[in-house]
Amino acid sequence: MVRHQLERRGISNELVLAAMRDVPREAFVRGELAEFAYQDAPLPIGEDQTISQPYMVALMAEQLEPAPEERALDVGTGSGYAAAVLSRIFAEVYTVERHEALAASARERFDRLDYENIEVRHGDGSMGWPEHAPFDAIEVAAAGPDVPQPLLDQLAVGGRLVAPTGPVSRAQELKRIRRVGEDTYEEEDLGRVRFVPLVGESGWAPSGDGAAPETPPAPPEPETVPERIAVNADRVDDLSTADLDALLSRIGDARIVCLGEATHGTSEFYRMRARITRALIEEKGFTVVAAEADWPDAAQVNAYVRSLDRSAVPERAFTRFPTWMWANEEVLEFIDWLREYNATQPRDQQAGFYGLDLYSLYTSIEAVLEYLDEVDPAAAAVARQRYGCLSPWEHDPAAYGRAALTGQYHECADEAVAMLNDLLDKRLQYRGEDGERFLDAVQNARLVADAEEYYRAMYYGAHNSWNLRDQHMFDTLQEVLDGRGGDAKAVVWAHNSHLGNAAATEMGARGQHNVGQLCRDAYGDAAYLIGFGTDRGTVAAASEWGGPMEVKDVRPAHEDSYERLCHESEVPSFLLPLRPAHAPELRDALADARLERAIGVIYRPETELRSHYFQARLPQQFDEYVWFDETEAVTPLTSDAGAGMPDTFPFGV
Repeated sequence: MVRHQLERRGISNELVLAAMRDVPREAFVRGELAEFAYQDAPLPIGEDQTISQPYMVALMAEQLEPAPEERALDVGTGSGYAAAVLSRIFAEVYTVERHEALAASARERFDRLDYENIEVRHGDGSMGWPEHAPFDAIEVAAAGPDVPQPLLDQLAVGGRLVAPTGPVSRAQELKRIRRVGEDTYEEEDLGRVRFVPLVGESGWAPSGDGAAPETPPAPPEPETVPERIAVNADRVDDLSTADLDALLSRIGDARIVCLGEATHGTSEFYRMRARITRALIEEKGFTVVAAEADWPDAAQVNAYVRSLDRSAVPERAFTRFPTWMWANEEVLEFIDWLREYNATQPRDQQAGFYGLDLYSLYTSIEAVLEYLDEVDPAAAAVARQRYGCLSPWEHDPAAYGRAALTGQYHECADEAVAMLNDLLDKRLQYRGEDGERFLDAVQNARLVADAEEYYRAMYYGAHNSWNLRDQHMFDTLQEVLDGRGGDAKAVVWAHNSHLGNAAATEMGARGQHNVGQLCRDAYGDAAYLIGFGTDRGTVAAASEWGGPMEVKDVRPAHEDSYERLCHESEVPSFLLPLRPAHAPELRDALADARLERAIGVIYRPETELRSHYFQARLPQQFDEYVWFDETEAVTPLTSDAGAGMPDTFPFGV
């Protein structure tokens, strides 16, 4: 928390940072909320009050300019967390709480945790605690119409007071006031904040009958779904400098983080995925980046970023259609960063780049043969004979499926599986030669076997072929994680249609599953699924399979889509948490199935509704949604070359 939420946001006072490390925040929240204690967000504590977010507690403490020999007054004890932090900094802390139940529970916590330099009073915080005045520092955790005069009077000359002012119906101003003389004060504006109201004699006035204090009107509840989106959104003002602390906190200890995309050719999607991935690698120890890319191509990138092969050049990878999907400036920038990062890490802690897809049938065959030629020439000869039945279709692998239907080449399946099993049977012998290369050879052999089955399945039905492909990608992810060690963590880059939970979409109703659903089933909440979306802009895509890349205009989103709701929120870009603990009311508002757009390597605007939309339930599909209202196409490194994978899904994902 201190490193991610405080230091990176500018908190630098060592006394404050040490206090924030020392005080156990989970001891000051309700038991059922303990798992969220270190999220940078306020949490309910009862009596319609909240515990302030850690950053705000640290910011206010730092602005008090603390010194260990001084005395402090804390107005608005709440759960006692802020007072506990101040007690690690100041010699004496006095804290006042108007809710008797909160004051009593805070006192009990201080006694249990041995915070012996804190005195608690149940009373009107707006009147301070004159019996113990003057105070060197006063912190007020509720907003009054103005700073209460009694608190100013109780401030020592040279003392500092930090307090918000203004009604809760709009943003308040956080102020720091310094007493420089008996009747002289200096005031600074520290920015906009949101606090509960300061109720009392010198705060918001009691009601006319004296029965209960009168609070200012609460902000109006959002009435429409776009308004709810705007209220819950973490705004992204600048992609390059966006604060990801709250997102990282929500991700928590997840082992799998799936980063989707609504298109295969949008710059903002790639750049934000790269930013999030960098944070996961640097701050949470992720060592696997797994992409919807062919294994042999990604292996070239892996060799480059981990300096396993000096001849590896990432620009030479991804030469098959659609080249722009991975051979673009945005990916290259991330790859170069990853190489620089890995150069500072021990080999076993370096982050690798791995391909999950199965379209590289013949490239994988070549990789297996090359490996066996070096470690076991006799086995290489057997492999050439077994793989020979696939060679007639080297330039058109999809044609193999048609031929297989005749039964003439059914033995290819058995031969491909036999080759994989032979490799696995000799794993101890081969692994001794080179563990990294053995893993690569085994995965290429597994790819050949799965690809053979996939191309056959294409001609029996697209639904089954989709399941085979995504099962292969998930199995490959599992193999990579196992290869990197039992506690390895992976971030996955692929299309939304692969990484959102298929059970929450019309795909699931058709009997299709995907990587996201398999991750959810295997890892539960330890898999964090993030989708991406846009309303309009430009995208890199082709008009037909194997056609040239074009920069196409993306039409504004359909009126019945989730994208239209996000556009109507009028927030240009944001992160939107969707798990129940973070946004229960928003989840309810988004629960009904709506259209969702998916643009793959092919984009046909003229048939967009039929070709590029499907039904989904966004809150069940994703844990988080990243939005950019207007986006631009990726910048390709080279022009398209060669034929490649068949178009097995309407939008070519």
